Amino acid sequence: MIRLRFAPSPTGSMHVGGVRTALFNWLYARKYNGKFILRIEDTDIERSTKESENEIINSLKWCGLTWDEGPDINGDYGPYRQSERLEIYDKYINYLIENNKAYYAVYDKDNNEIYTSSEYPEKFKDESIVVKFRVDKKGNTKFVDLLKGEITFRNDLLEDFIIKRSNGIPVYNFTVVIDDHFMEITHVIRGEDHISNTQKQIMLYEALGWTPPKFMHIPLILGNDRKPLSKRHGGTSVEYFRKEGILKEALMNYLALLGWTIEDEIFNYKSKVGSFTPEKLSNKGVIFDYEKLEWICGKHLRMKNIEILMDEYIDWLNYIEDIDLKEKVLSDKKYSLNVLSICREKVNTLKQLKDFSYNFFIENFDYEEKFIEKFLKKEWSEELIKIAKEKFEELEDYTVENVEKVIRNLAELKIASKKNTFQTIRGVVLGKLVTPGLFESISVLGKEKTISRFKKAEVFLNEYIKK
Repeated sequence: MIRLRFAPSPTGSMHVGGVRTALFNWLYARKYNGKFILRIEDTDIERSTKESENEIINSLKWCGLTWDEGPDINGDYGPYRQSERLEIYDKYINYLIENNKAYYAVYDKDNNEIYTSSEYPEKFKDESIVVKFRVDKKGNTKFVDLLKGEITFRNDLLEDFIIKRSNGIPVYNFTVVIDDHFMEITHVIRGEDHISNTQKQIMLYEALGWTPPKFMHIPLILGNDRKPLSKRHGGTSVEYFRKEGILKEALMNYLALLGWTIEDEIFNYKSKVGSFTPEKLSNKGVIFDYEKLEWICGKHLRMKNIEILMDEYIDWLNYIEDIDLKEKVLSDKKYSLNVLSICREKVNTLKQLKDFSYNFFIENFDYEEKFIEKFLKKEWSEELIKIAKEKFEELEDYTVENVEKVIRNLAELKIASKKNTFQTIRGVVLGKLVTPGLFESISVLGKEKTISRFKKAEVFLNEYIKK
């Protein structure tokens, strides 16, 4: 049985690099009908938090990744939090000490090693006591990386290393070996920053008489300066991209492209399980392109069934806690569907969709300064707005064709140029000069809202412009 795991530390937000690692593990497990396991590596007791663990789990679920075993659903190989596995670790720490493969080391307050022993140094119990692994300096440690080929480490360059801290908590390189062995992990796909850890881990496997899993180390996601993607490059967490209104399909689509050679550019990763093979992963560093992600999101935004898009838009408004707008969108579903349908053509994210569609849902919007200066303050604006209002009051059926006819007839009256006529009406009904198609916008707004907005413009002219 193929078994892979994703094992984040709950010490911060869910980084997109971690999500991509989880994705490749998930794809590998699903491709070969294996198991995908979530394990929480929370032995950094000072920095690990329950809030971070919850955010990691919620972020992975939002991304659509599902696991077969984990801290929230359990399984046959638990517990799935390292903080709940300390007795297991202690058993094998003691085994290594008893077999002269590890020993106690005492450090003074200046961090100098002052004493070592295979027996617990009771007389130094008030000092800093750790357990160190005894490195066999002879020969080399080798393993075959599924992506990079054979990798060799010289053992004489490695010093004895700590496997249990003075606070009684084992270190990462030890716990990961114990966990992967007892959880029967067959393949470990992780970032290439872990390559240097692999020598220590293989030594521990050998000392315990166990067979290591197969390793694959994938290149890191980089910023445009070719350094590992971090906050100095921009947002890096799933939470950040959710708040920015990136669709989960788009984020996962883009992360899949960062290192995976696949024919399609726009796809749902779950439909590509059969196409995934490790040989198709790139061994080169990949640069995170925020603009490319946004472009991909726009493609998904326009492909999506409009009712599903509206549901996700409402969920997103709830996520960013814009409850007032959420209630407005929910108050008239048919109207909202029509608004989103015409607005999504010119935007790439849910955040842009909100900005672009906002004035459809509120009446007390402000006019853009550019609209006021270039159109409302012109000598012809009052007459144009008055006649336009009358024409739209006469119109009963607000089809796109009928609305277009009214506006073109207004332009032919030559109160203002054709462009000025169109842009003035656009600004009157939506408060700004960049909107969805003008005819479609007024058709969606309908008679009541359209007339109300012409009256609003007349009041604005009388109270602010003419004064």
